Amino acid sequence: MQSGRSCLAILLAAGEGTRMKSARPKVLHEIGGRSLLGHALASLSEAGADAVVVVTGPDRPEVALEAQAARPAVQIAIQAQRRGTAHAALAAREALAAGYDDVIVAFADTPLVRPETFSALRAALADGAAVVALGFEARDPTGYGRFIIRDGALEAIVEHKDATPDQRATTLCNAGLMALDGKQALPLLEAIGNANAQSEFYLTDAVAVARSRRLRTRALMAPESEVQGVNDRIQLAVAEAEFQRRKRLAVMAEGATLTAPDTVFFSHDTQIGRDVLIEPHVVFGPGVSVADGAVIHAFSHLEGAEVGPAATVGPYGRLRPGAKLGEKAKIGNFVEIKSSEIGAGAKISHLTYVGDATVGEGANIGAGTITCNYDGFFKYRTTIGAGAFVGSNSSLVAPVTIGAGAFVGSGSVVTDDVAPDALAVGRGRQVTREGWAKSFREVSLARKAAAKKP
Repeated sequence: MQSGRSCLAILLAAGEGTRMKSARPKVLHEIGGRSLLGHALASLSEAGADAVVVVTGPDRPEVALEAQAARPAVQIAIQAQRRGTAHAALAAREALAAGYDDVIVAFADTPLVRPETFSALRAALADGAAVVALGFEARDPTGYGRFIIRDGALEAIVEHKDATPDQRATTLCNAGLMALDGKQALPLLEAIGNANAQSEFYLTDAVAVARSRRLRTRALMAPESEVQGVNDRIQLAVAEAEFQRRKRLAVMAEGATLTAPDTVFFSHDTQIGRDVLIEPHVVFGPGVSVADGAVIHAFSHLEGAEVGPAATVGPYGRLRPGAKLGEKAKIGNFVEIKSSEIGAGAKISHLTYVGDATVGEGANIGAGTITCNYDGFFKYRTTIGAGAFVGSNSSLVAPVTIGAGAFVGSGSVVTDDVAPDALAVGRGRQVTREGWAKSFREVSLARKAAAKKP
């Protein structure tokens, strides 16, 4: 963030994204549980953008809705005709004319640019540059615009289609992002022409226009992995992989252990405490926090959940939205928790579904237990008191309360409240008939033999 300098960000999001082969706008596809657009907006906000204009097409209201959800004060501008990146930036003409110290033009389909990189662009403007372009060293430069640098200054950016063979030989390529001095931004953009192979107004020509006016131009560099764009599903997967690589490193740097990092997948907002152990093949959906000392065993899936200090989940545990585990709570293998608070030290060790429930401290829920929370129309709540014991294979038909310290006998169907420290048994009485099995077998074998006779 540049102290004392105002900043306008123009985020271009009007591309059709036809190579995604999707009914969904390209910039609404997700990495790490957040849209490409959302990632770009978050990074610009963190870099200190005072105002953001999202430029979208005329037939994509869902893009505007996503932008407003991510940043309520965002402005929306429409690019009615797609005539190039400079033309798109000028869709924000009103905001440009309002007067900002720094102007950043970014792309919603380039979601991995770090806030620090946007801040570096702004710092170059504060140092006197009128135009600052972001570049990278490309492994394969085919299709990218090339930086033309002479005597340490950025002289021009030439699109691949317009580049000479010598210019195409360079691997110093344009990442697309640009920062402009706020006082010069509108005049520079308005001066850009379309005398090129595509008859489009290229943002990159701002460099040549600035040079013709004897204004300073600079190039800054970023890793290729940071500035990669997303144009199809393959590039989306590559961007996801880079996001996950960054997140895994950040989580481990903050004091968590990932025993097989490449098999763990995080969301953009996953919060992991210190001394957390995460075993292989764990997936974190949006909205998960894991407190210090917790253990997430292998093959578990968590979304919208809070895991308390020293709690354990899995293996093969599933925490759905609204699951909240207290300190040292245990959620074992093949247990699913939804919209439920599990008290400190409570144990739900295996093969159980608990939904819309409150489970008190130290309670023990046996294998095969389910809370019957839905009647086909409405959801109902189950309350299990502190220290209660629910035997295996029990069905708790909500709304129902199991009192503190109460016992529920195995195999029970509980439809009425159980008082504290009481025993509830809700099953048919066992009947034993001596010799019945032997007689049944003899009769059955005789019938089977008779059926085989001609």
